[in-house]
Amino acid sequence: MTRMPDAAARHPLVFPDGTAHRQMVNLAVAIDHPNWRIGRNAYANDFEPPGDWAARLAPYLYPGAPETLTIGPFCQIAHGARFITASANHPMDGISTYPFPVFDPEALASYRDGFAGLPDTVIGPDCWIGHGALILPGARLGAGVIVGAGAVVSGEVPPCAIVAGNPARVIRRRFTEAEIEMLLALAWWDWPDDRLAAAIPHLAAAIPHLAARDIAALAREKPA
Repeated sequence: MTRMPDAAARHPLVFPDGTAHRQMVNLAVAIDHPNWRIGRNAYANDFEPPGDWAARLAPYLYPGAPETLTIGPFCQIAHGARFITASANHPMDGISTYPFPVFDPEALASYRDGFAGLPDTVIGPDCWIGHGALILPGARLGAGVIVGAGAVVSGEVPPCAIVAGNPARVIRRRFTEAEIEMLLALAWWDWPDDRLAAAIPHLAAAIPHLAARDIAALAREKPA
């Protein structure tokens, strides 16, 4: 039986010689930020690991901001990906978008209060965010989405879609609608580790395995 990655380890990938891969971190372990919501075993990789992973990945999301960033369980975030959350926006109702009040301490508080009700950014479970992808404010990615390298993603992306480009568009769906409905109902990302470990051969089955066959096998592993 394949062993599950250690969700409590800061560096979940360990090489055969026993050394940890320090360019990869479990986000729930590496990030302590009130505006982040992080599922188990979600990881990020960076060729130049930062001291502050929250600031590297979502540089405009400050503690106490009016919006949140949710990263679902088992998400995979590649080097260079960034989340531009809604607090990055400038006012657009006036003649100029220049943020004059941020340079005046007496005006800053009222300026900041004007940004209430900003949209949250939600990344569903088992999403793969490719190298250098940019996720824009308020984006909502369904479960199992793959974001191509360098894509610029906004709005809502349906589950199990592959998106690429700028602006990102859906290239195709990874499975049929019926298979996607089955996967969403199974919600394997919420299973306990012992059942997930047993299900890994079906979750990681390689082509030419048929999705329908592996989904059916996965259903048999579902906890009662």
